This record gives sequence, C-alpha cells and structure tokens, in this order.
Amino acid sequence: MTWIARALAVLALFATPLAAQDSGAPPEPRTDRVILSTTAGDITVAIETERAPITAANFLRYVDEKRFDGIVFYRAMRLDWDEQPNGLIQAGTQYDPDRTLEPIAHEPTSQTGVLHKRGTLSMARYAPGSATGDFSILLRALPSMDADPDNADPDRQAGFAAFGHVVEGMDVVEAIHAMPTDPDKGDGWMKGQMLAEPVKIVTARRVDAD
Repeated sequence: MTWIARALAVLALFATPLAAQDSGAPPEPRTDRVILSTTAGDITVAIETERAPITAANFLRYVDEKRFDGIVFYRAMRLDWDEQPNGLIQAGTQYDPDRTLEPIAHEPTSQTGVLHKRGTLSMARYAPGSATGDFSILLRALPSMDADPDNADPDRQAGFAAFGHVVEGMDVVEAIHAMPTDPDKGDGWMKGQMLAEPVKIVTARRVDAD
C-alpha cells in the first residue's frame, strides 16, 4: 500500500462516522430570507415558510408586492423586568387601505412550534384571525405570547403567531428599541410607546431577489 493509499484509509476512518451522523440528522425547516433595509440599518430575517406556511406566505406577499416599502417601525414597547433590553419593536401597514391585505387565519405556536424568543417575528393582531400587515420583533423571549391551550382566557389560548427570526441586524433592532418615544402618542395601554421619530423601512426584499 502506498503512502497516499494509507493516508486516504486513515481519513476514511474519521470521515465515515461524521458522514453517517450527518445523513441521519433531520433537515432544517425551510425558510426564506428577507432584508428589511431601514434608515437605521439592515435587518435580515428568516421566514418560516415550512413551519408557519399561512403567516409566512402573508408576510412574503407584502414583501413581493412591495407593500412594506416606505412603512415604518412606529412602536417600541419596553419591559422593565429581566435582562435588558426587553420588549419589542413594531412595524406595519397600520391599516393603510392602499397597503393592507385581508386578514389571515391564525397559526398558534402550539401548531407551528415557532416560539417567541429573542429576535422572533410575530404578527400583531386584535382577535385571533385579524392579523394583516403589522408585525413585531422581540428583544427577549416572551413565552406569554405563545399559545397556552390550558388557559381559561381564549385570547391567551391562541397566543400570537410567530413566523420568523432575525439572523442579522439585532444591533439595529436594539438601536430602534432605544430611540425616544413620545409620551403623548398612542392610545390606551400603548400610550407612550410610539416612537417620536418612526424609522422607515425603505425596502423589503427577498435575499435571492434580483
């Protein structure tokens, strides 16, 4: 046996178990990546097209039809407990009739398995099944937003529909979250959570788009 053959045989001993391990691993769920180019910087997100198909398709339709071009991050909710920063930022069409599509069916986290963690994208809504074109990005895990089938409150049973996560640009998310809010803006419990100067999403594009 030549020294080349011996070297290849040794490499095969190390490579074979790894190859077997890789072949037995379950494939990662399919996601589509989107870049939100904002006036504060770029945020790249992975959209869960396989695990949350209804919510993901809705978000990607807004992207593909350029309905998110020119919208703003308008809200920064801040929570003063646990590790900081904590809370979420929110953007969307804000029921603009020229941008907003029909509401979509609710996909609970108990069905999709996409949970509310740091960097998670989640649909804003009123009642379950009322989500349209507004979404949030979480600064920390908020399991209270997940579906809780055993909860007596029907709204808490449904939770919110999570459908993606940030893969690049959490520093931009944190910068937006830290921007000043206007104490007089907002209605009800959201009063004081509206950004004094909203951050524009200039464009929203799929990563592989031309």
